[in-house]
Amino acid sequence: MNVQIVSDKLAGGQAGFNVFQQAIDNGAKVLGLATGSTPVTIYEQLVASDLDFSQLTSVNLDEYVGLNADHPQSYHYFMQHHLFNQKPFANSYVPDGSNPDAVVATHQYDQIIAENPIDLQLLGLGQNGHIGFNEPGTDPQSTTHKVALTASTIAANARFFDDAEEVPRYAYSMGIGSILQAKQILIVAYGEAKAAAVAAMIQGPVTPDVPASYLQTHPNVHVILDEAAASQLD
Repeated sequence: MNVQIVSDKLAGGQAGFNVFQQAIDNGAKVLGLATGSTPVTIYEQLVASDLDFSQLTSVNLDEYVGLNADHPQSYHYFMQHHLFNQKPFANSYVPDGSNPDAVVATHQYDQIIAENPIDLQLLGLGQNGHIGFNEPGTDPQSTTHKVALTASTIAANARFFDDAEEVPRYAYSMGIGSILQAKQILIVAYGEAKAAAVAAMIQGPVTPDVPASYLQTHPNVHVILDEAAASQLD
């Protein structure tokens, strides 16, 4: 892993942008994208740049089950707001959270990934070491699958919904095996709350208890951390 330590999220956004620009300059055609607060500063840099995505394809990590693409809390909506409206791609794929048939929805997404091999995959890191919605114990060979969200995730998401009953209980997510197929991986983490997960990811054993630790087995991983997230590294 190539570890880069930056001063803050803004510097991390610029560092992440540089990784994207280099990948595109080197011929990347398919970008794997992520949602959440961590990648926002990277997307801000991409939007502000003169990079042209109109000939490229994007493939997103995950989506809530039960939310339509136009729902304000869907990941499809998030991507439209933070990137796609300003920088349209030739094709942009997000798992179909509106499809209740998990077998069909996950198979279709695996087909999309197979037809669009990912050149650069962007990831955030959960406090428990999860990547995508792959929680501890996930099979490292897993492909796209339906995930039951943890109680803590459901509780954390409740503030975004008017009614607690509206909070999604499941998501469709690329599996760890799907993620590891990407030619290059960029994972970003900020804040002291992520420090233990960062140390386990980089310096701990490769174990299903820390899904991100499987990135140690990948030949091309770039890690961007602020000083707080890197504070438990030796």
